[in-house]
Amino acid sequence: MNKFKVLVAVAFLTAVSIFSSHAQTPASLKIGYTNVEYILALMPEAKRIESDLKAYSTQLESQLQAKYKEFETKGEAYQKGASTMTEVIRADKEKELMNLRTSIEEFQKNAEVSLQKKQQSLLEPAYKKMQQAIDEVAKDNGYTYVFNSDAGYGTNAILLHAPEDGNISDLVLKKMGVTPPAKGTAGNTTTSPAANNTTAPKATTPSLNTKPATTTKKKK
Repeated sequence: MNKFKVLVAVAFLTAVSIFSSHAQTPASLKIGYTNVEYILALMPEAKRIESDLKAYSTQLESQLQAKYKEFETKGEAYQKGASTMTEVIRADKEKELMNLRTSIEEFQKNAEVSLQKKQQSLLEPAYKKMQQAIDEVAKDNGYTYVFNSDAGYGTNAILLHAPEDGNISDLVLKKMGVTPPAKGTAGNTTTSPAANNTTAPKATTPSLNTKPATTTKKKK
């Protein structure tokens, strides 16, 4: 998602440069805009993407919790029996616990990367479909450039002001066979270039911040 937003910003700056270098008159340009997040949230694929991400995240979380449980169980057993263990057995148990701790930390890192890749793979077909619809709408209606009106949550909008007649979001939805919500109803955010209240599918990273406690080493 971040990569997509960066590309949009680069495209915007490139377009500004093109405007200057070619010195085109306003009459020769027709500029439109859309809201990628708004469109994505209304696509039929949105619910499936969200469901698949949730299922994938749940699998990772379950595996992580199983590792935690194993670490806790063996850690408790070590604490209870350490005083009666021989030095060799105690050292072996401590090494086993350290290996389990390392395994958990590695799994946490790998799970986060894996979930991000899963999100990208699920969103890519939807973005390609959306881009094709945008291209067709732009061609059919004579738009020279089409910008994304919102850069995403927590970032500055790329398009700060634009006339409503330049908003092609609903045209793009119709091109994909999706009926857009009526203007003024909850969920319709096409009336303002910077508005985007509809939630699009997003990856939910498993709870990977909790780390196993360091096993206390008992002295003989």
